[in-house]
Amino acid sequence: MIPDDALVLHPHKIATEAWLKSIVIAHNFCPFAKQTLTRNSIRFSTIDDSAIDTCLQLLMDECERLDTDETIETTLLIYSAAFAGFDDYLDFLNYAETLLIQQGYEGVYQLASFHPDYCFEGAEPDDPANYTNRSPYPMLHLLRESSIEKALASFPNPQNIPKKNVALARKLGLAKMRELLAACY
Repeated sequence: MIPDDALVLHPHKIATEAWLKSIVIAHNFCPFAKQTLTRNSIRFSTIDDSAIDTCLQLLMDECERLDTDETIETTLLIYSAAFAGFDDYLDFLNYAETLLIQQGYEGVYQLASFHPDYCFEGAEPDDPANYTNRSPYPMLHLLRESSIEKALASFPNPQNIPKKNVALARKLGLAKMRELLAACY
């Protein structure tokens, strides 16, 4: 793993930040992302290991980091060498969610999932709506539950965010969504 505070510019972090700015923020898929990025309170952590046990340990390490560092609002764990297959990623996501519960983090942190081949259950792979959760690399987004609750409390009709995102992605169309994601690399 290359620490995100190293002086080396990691290509996976660069692509992920481009995705965050040009897709997530530019198309308002997450109405809270811009403020968090502007405040510089997103931690980008690239994990170059592919062993599931190591990746799970690094997730727990990140929870502990968030426990002690209030300046980090949220972390994007970017898996540069693991979980290329979407089914493998879903298995890992299940392990990660189970581990959060086992380690007492249920209600403290929440995971959001992103993958280059993300496909919602029951959706066709070429449905543009899948691009609301497609990212340059397999990724877990570790969020503070308290921050989510606070943000949602001041946002009108937060339950409509996913519907709005799906509608926008479908309006933009498959070709445009593919183009936007490809431009991040």
